[in-house]
Parts: sequence; C-alpha cells; structure tokens
Amino acid sequence: MAVFKTVITTDQELAEFLPRVLGAEWVALDTEADSLHAYPEKLCLLQISITGMDRLVDPLSKINLSPLWAALKGREILMHGADYDLRLMRKNHGFVPNCVFDTMLASRLLGDHEFGLMNLVLNYLGVTLEKGSQKADWARRPLTPKMESYARNDTHFLQPLADILRNKLRQLNRLEWHRESCDRLIAQCAVAPNPEPDLVWRVKGAHRLGRAGLAALRELWHWRELESKAVNKPPYFVMSHETLVEIASAAAEHHTFDSLLPRHYSSRRREGIEKAISTALALPPGEFPEQRHSSPHRQSEAERKRFEQLETRRNLRAAELSIDPTLIASRATLLMLAQDWEQFKGVLMEWQRNLLTGA
Repeated sequence: MAVFKTVITTDQELAEFLPRVLGAEWVALDTEADSLHAYPEKLCLLQISITGMDRLVDPLSKINLSPLWAALKGREILMHGADYDLRLMRKNHGFVPNCVFDTMLASRLLGDHEFGLMNLVLNYLGVTLEKGSQKADWARRPLTPKMESYARNDTHFLQPLADILRNKLRQLNRLEWHRESCDRLIAQCAVAPNPEPDLVWRVKGAHRLGRAGLAALRELWHWRELESKAVNKPPYFVMSHETLVEIASAAAEHHTFDSLLPRHYSSRRREGIEKAISTALALPPGEFPEQRHSSPHRQSEAERKRFEQLETRRNLRAAELSIDPTLIASRATLLMLAQDWEQFKGVLMEWQRNLLTGA
C-alpha cells in the first residue's frame, strides 16, 4: 500500500496519488506563487484536496506535471477566487480546465458582502482559519510546517463550502448564472494578454510628461524590466513607478537626477540608468513617443437617457436580488450598451442580459 507524503516531490509519488484523483468524487485545487519575491513569478505549489486527503504538489521539484493536468482536465474543479490561479496555470504550464466551481463567485451571486475564503469558512462552516502565510516566499524550500498548514487549509474546506453554496444557488434559481459566470471566467483566463507595446510602459503619472520625458520613461521602463529579470525581483523593488516618472521628467529638462536614485544603487545600476536616458534623448525629436490624449465618446441626449434607464433597471434588479449591481453590469458596460445595444450586448452573459431586459 502506498504511503502518501503531504508534499509530493517525485514522479513516483505523483503516479501513486493520481489514481486517487481520478477516482475521487470531487477535487479542490489552489495554487501559490512567488509574485511578491521573484520576477517573473512562477507556480510554486499546487494544493489538492480529495475525499479524506489533502496533498501539496511541488512544481519546483522538477516533477512532470503533465499526468496531473491530464487527470484534472475533464473534471469540475472546486476553487476559490479562481481568476489568478487560472491565469497562473495557463501561463506557466498551459493548463486550462474544462469546468470550475468558484466559491467566491457563488457567494457573490448569493449576495454575500464578505466573500474571502476566511469569511466564508467562518460564516458557513463555523471554522476559523489562521492568517499568516499570505505573503510568504512560496519558492522557499523546505516549506515550514506553518506554510504547509496554511496551504492545505486553502482547499480542505472547499468541498463542504461548495455544497452549501451550490444548494443555496439552486434554491434561488441562480445555479445557471454561476455556471455561465465560471465558463466566462475560464474563457477569459485562457487567453494570453497581448499588451500594446506603446502602452505597457506608460505608468501612472506619464500623462504629465512631454514627448522627451516620455522617451526617457520608455527607456527607463525597459531598463527596469531587464534589471528585474536579472536580479529576479519584482519591478517595484527595483524602482517605483513614481521614481521612473520623476527621473524621466528631470532628464527631459536636463536636470540632475542623482538625488532621485536610491542610495543603495550600485554603480552598475546607475550606469544602466544613464545609458537608458542617453539612448532616449539621442533620438530625433520626431521619434519621441506621442502624447496620448483620450477622446471619450460624447453621449448624445438619447444615449444619456438610455444609460439612465439601464442603470435604474440594473439597480432595481440588484436590490430585489440583494446582489452587487456591478455583477449584472459595470458602469462602463452600461455606457457601451446605451451607445449601441446590438453591437455590445455580446459582452453580457445570458443571465445578465435577461435581468437587464426583463426576460
């Protein structure tokens, strides 16, 4: 008989565990990453609960996870606040599940105002979970007993919690809303982001810069990206957005910026910054980035009235259902719908569309 370790670190241990996963009535899943400590972030831990068993799978142990992804692919997976986890698994391992039951989404559709896992486990199951490892370095090995306990609790209570939430959704005829919302979440997280190259470096405060300042900011941002990856630290640990903008502004005015640099910066970093600025300001002025001025759509009187009607209808339905109005449609969505319902109605899920149209 196989003896299962709490943390699975080898292909053999995973192979012994997988039949239990395949035969389980339900599977709960969560992830941990090192986004607060490394750049780019990576998947550091998988928490899996099945009937009578909580296990941690260690992706950093060079284990082959392909059999696990295959075992999970066709199943409904219980998760909480699945958005980040789905994006992390797709980005790092190309895994996209077919079906998810998200307990956070379920609780919001039931009208819960506090829908963090700790709140739900306390309110529905009467169990108090310990805090303490949210900001831990999950790439650390070995895991401390406290980290292991915290990680296991992320999935240990999901099945009884999901059962309660599922029944409540069914009683209120909102189970299909939840299914459609989870399907939409999976579809959105399955698509890799494709940021516009001319936008990614325009951090907060960039709008205050002239074109020369924008050129300096662009080069500084690219320098910070390379430096963050070289030292394996999140970009804000290397240099804040605010400092990037301040240095770019000073450089564009040909002012000294040495006092803006952190005192601990090495000569190598200082040289890298100076080179980035020299490269930017050596460009012909015609090649400096353009300032981007948003030109918001000006509502016609008819559109304004349609927006107010939609907003009133949304708020009334939300009040009747005791849910957050933005679950039905955000303000931005209402503005688009007021502008052209036929063009933008596809952004709504069927249950949202029915609530707004009274179907």
